[in-house]
Amino acid sequence: MKPGNHTFSVSEFLLLGLSEHQEQQPLLFGIFLSVYLITVVGNIAINLAIVSDPHLHTPMYFFLAHFSLTDLGLSSTTVPRMLVNIQAHRHTITYAGCLSQIYFFLWFIGLDVFLLAVMAYDRLVAICHPLHYTLVMSPRCCILLVVTSLILAQAYSLTHTLLLAQIAFCTDNIIPHFFCELLPLLKLSCSDTYANRCVLTYWGGALTVLIPLLIVISYARIVAAIVHIPSVSGKWKAFSTCSSHLSAICLFYVSAIGVYFIPSSADSASKDRIAVVMYAVVTPMLNPFIYSLRNRDMKSALKRLLSRRVLQSP
Repeated sequence: MKPGNHTFSVSEFLLLGLSEHQEQQPLLFGIFLSVYLITVVGNIAINLAIVSDPHLHTPMYFFLAHFSLTDLGLSSTTVPRMLVNIQAHRHTITYAGCLSQIYFFLWFIGLDVFLLAVMAYDRLVAICHPLHYTLVMSPRCCILLVVTSLILAQAYSLTHTLLLAQIAFCTDNIIPHFFCELLPLLKLSCSDTYANRCVLTYWGGALTVLIPLLIVISYARIVAAIVHIPSVSGKWKAFSTCSSHLSAICLFYVSAIGVYFIPSSADSASKDRIAVVMYAVVTPMLNPFIYSLRNRDMKSALKRLLSRRVLQSP
């Protein structure tokens, strides 16, 4: 396979993983297997609860179901491959496999960001314009918002992947991560990556500055609306519908900022790995707990789902 018109000599990349010490590999395998299983069970449970409970057939939970599936896809893009590498004692990935992993990883990351913005808009309409909520957030509008998010995430991922396929990799093939991540891969290239870095800057600005700014503006309006609610119970009820979403936003962006905005240092590679683990592995595991433990409707739906499964079991 030849990227563009360049000669291509690297057929595979070496993933250093989270630790180069062999004695730590069984521990890492156990930890990440547990994290991944919790992620799978938690996000599937969220979706089953939403699908099976008519009370949760609302726009907010419609977006949450897609957000949970996105988290599941994000974790599945990186963790299973890392577990296989640890078990097989082989930490290499082919060039095609690396591009595929980057494509899906960026697609799910972009989709996460756009869905967080859509969920913020949903809360804005629900709290600031409650009388028009069902009219504005119609089923057609909800589907359109999800489809638009999918298309934008696809454009984000495909642009980076196609540009990456046009640059050459000569002899250096060591990636200091546990999966193929875009920034470390660009540093390995022996050709000009100016176009890649320009696109990374523009898309990065949209995903890490513009979208969070829109979310902040939405919540500023939400807070202003909550302040004008006369009763304390009404204020608390309005805020409680946003608390889970706010927690998910903070968890995602704080860890993402750790990758892209912390100044480089001698141990920046290890810090980057920790930050990536936080937003690509730990966050998808924690989001089901955030949205279930802080949401009475979701907790009730999960209890009913569990009760039905227990009664149906022989």
